[in-house]
Amino acid sequence: MRRVTWRNLVARKVRLALSAFAIVLGVAFVAGSFIFTDALGGAFNGIIKGTTADVEVAPTGAGDFTSFGQDARTIPADVVHELAALPGAADAHGTVEVQGVYVISKQDKLIGGNGPPGLAFDYDETTAITGEPILTREHGALPRGEAQIALDEATADKAGYRIGDEVTLVTPGKNPTMKATLTGIVKFGSEGGLVGATLTIFDEQALQDMFFEGKDVFTSISLTAADGVSQQQLSAAANKVLPDGVVAQTGDAVAQKNEDAIGEALGFINTFLLIFAGVSMVVGTFLIINTFSILVAQRSRELALLRALGASKRQVNRAVLTEALVVGLFGSIVGIAMGYLLAIGLKTLFGAIGLDLAGADLPIQPRTVVVSLVVGLFVTLLAAYLPARRASRIAPVAAMRDDVALPESTVRRRLLIGSGLVLLGVAAMVTGFIGEGGVGLSLIGGGMLAVLVGTSLVSPVVGRPVIVGLGAVYRRVFGTVGVLAKENSLRNPRRTAATASALMIGLTLVALMSILGASAKKSTDQAIDESLTAELIVSNAVAQDFSPQIAEQIRDVDGVASVAQFRQAGPKVEGDQVYVGATDPAALATALNLPMAAGGLSALDDSSVLVSSNAAKGQGYEVGDTVAMKFPKLTDKLTVAGIYPSGGALFTDYLVTLDAMEQGGYAPRDSLLYITKEPAASERQVRAGIDKVLAGNPTVTLKNQKEFADEQKQQINQLLAIVYALLGLAVIIAVLGIVNTLALSVIERTREVGLLRAVGMSRRQLRRMVRLESVAIAVLGAVLGVALGIAFGIALQRALADQGIDVLSVPWVQLVIFVLVSAVVGVLAAVLPARRAAKLDVLRAITTE
Repeated sequence: MRRVTWRNLVARKVRLALSAFAIVLGVAFVAGSFIFTDALGGAFNGIIKGTTADVEVAPTGAGDFTSFGQDARTIPADVVHELAALPGAADAHGTVEVQGVYVISKQDKLIGGNGPPGLAFDYDETTAITGEPILTREHGALPRGEAQIALDEATADKAGYRIGDEVTLVTPGKNPTMKATLTGIVKFGSEGGLVGATLTIFDEQALQDMFFEGKDVFTSISLTAADGVSQQQLSAAANKVLPDGVVAQTGDAVAQKNEDAIGEALGFINTFLLIFAGVSMVVGTFLIINTFSILVAQRSRELALLRALGASKRQVNRAVLTEALVVGLFGSIVGIAMGYLLAIGLKTLFGAIGLDLAGADLPIQPRTVVVSLVVGLFVTLLAAYLPARRASRIAPVAAMRDDVALPESTVRRRLLIGSGLVLLGVAAMVTGFIGEGGVGLSLIGGGMLAVLVGTSLVSPVVGRPVIVGLGAVYRRVFGTVGVLAKENSLRNPRRTAATASALMIGLTLVALMSILGASAKKSTDQAIDESLTAELIVSNAVAQDFSPQIAEQIRDVDGVASVAQFRQAGPKVEGDQVYVGATDPAALATALNLPMAAGGLSALDDSSVLVSSNAAKGQGYEVGDTVAMKFPKLTDKLTVAGIYPSGGALFTDYLVTLDAMEQGGYAPRDSLLYITKEPAASERQVRAGIDKVLAGNPTVTLKNQKEFADEQKQQINQLLAIVYALLGLAVIIAVLGIVNTLALSVIERTREVGLLRAVGMSRRQLRRMVRLESVAIAVLGAVLGVALGIAFGIALQRALADQGIDVLSVPWVQLVIFVLVSAVVGVLAAVLPARRAAKLDVLRAITTE
């Protein structure tokens, strides 16, 4: 039996190649996801360890990688002297750090942003826990005064600057844009890698003057332990002399905490990618099931002969599973190699959008290899189990017939099981709508999966009307050839449906995302039309906050009536980080028409808070209740002054005043400016004046209401483009399934093809017949997928209505295009099988058994 198995593998290697290729693609996605996220983790961990000293001193909670909002707390300079005098300290260096300082290139282009931060530091010679200095001067001199800076080498090269050049900077401080002379080049750590972040070095006094009102303070202090002194001993000694609100932690503890935070964030990226890898593997499962089902059917006489010669059911079953094992092992190994290439591609892609991983290694961890092999082999063997089981049940005499049609009892059983899953899925979705939060969404997602699997099981029955309908069109347009194509598609409904189901899964998700995307964009338009009364908006262009001086300068522009500043931060409520906005309520009232479910915007003051309806519902807040909000500097007990609808013009969980946020310990940094013009002023005139203020600052953009809405929708389009690209792999595998099914079907019907050619069918007609079969399969998958996608899209939109996606929009034209494109894909998928069928020798085909 072993020799027979290996002989079959060699004889049918081409037929199994596409199944192996499906495994290659799916495993490549899995392996590539792990390799890329491991590379990201390694790069960030290198930065974390390369910037951490033996003991780090900072305000309690400062430097937390999971927080957002610039912490404004500082440490007096005399604390540095106290710490330096500790017996266990070799030295102590105060650090002044500011985020949001960006370099503008000689071509007036922003360097960095869109994720990687723009960092500004003073220079010191602190040694990191890696044993390397955190900063090293490579060329030139260190800066002196506000008019001089040093840059890291990568930033200087990207911007085109050399020592002695005048550099343009954007800052979040009192000077939104400034000029400084480049005096030196520094290197970060031993490798110099900053993962796309930019590093600007100032003189210590200059940073304090520009960002801390000239106070002699630091944002953190780094201690180096003396010989023979452990990190724990030094941190314990430091904590004894530190003022309240400042804490010393060992470098190892700080590094571990930040690595864990980065790992959690990267885990989300990995999970996101693995979800799409899972979709691809599910689609590949259909391809493998079809391949082995057809091969078993074609080899029914061979398998019957083996049974007649003494082979047991177990041996036949084992033979088929061994073939699947070899296919899965080959596909998995090649998939791991392809995954490495995919990780290289992702590394290049992320580098193009600013996350520079040029210096990062792409490690292949043992976990990556093991998981990839287990996934590839498990999916292949699982998919091949049913065909193998069917092969073992072939009776020696019954299998001598050339009859491999699907028994009606099997169809009935699939119909019953599939219908049950659909009903169960619908019930879960309905229950999910009644539920709340993550549990409700989980039920809806599980229900959708059950409906999807159930539909694939009943597709041999529910898909028949689609094929019959296409057959009517075929008969009128293509005559007898069309009739034959329809009958061939209906000959083995399970095979046709299984092939179509693979495409159905991909298009279900594509249609679902199309509806969600269209609904999100429509909801954005409606929210802006109904709520935004300000004529102009200034927003950040690099996902970073900007200087409040910009708002002050815009207020001086002729024709500007008011400027409402909007800020964001992440304090904690009930131990969880929440999304908090801050504004001047009087100015916001002129910029937004904010409907209130309870209370009012005018009641907001420094001791109160407005709460979104979702947050109020989740926490049980009512007007008059107290919210204990933990800011960096203090825990403020704020009174609920009003409740506003979630998902509208305000996208935060809570809203406080600007003073409340500053008093809580956040630096004043604006995220949005809502600008209302005077009634007599023209928008063009006001816009021209504001453009002068923003000239030379590419980190912010000015736009009217329509442009602002378009900007928000552009973000949705970018997300949809990423999702479509990731789902494209599943669609490719589904198309390969159509190619494989048609190719094997042509082999199975060799004698029939020869007879058709013998009675007068031309090669052209034969090719057309195969193409029409392919189109029927593709259109069936597209129709079922789009129908399910519409149902799921509407269901999810309703589930997310209270999250801001409250307007349903179904892009009918786009969905019709998906079906038409699927038909074209069907034509393309049939090219090779149709050509092979047309080239068959008539006499040899007729004599084939």
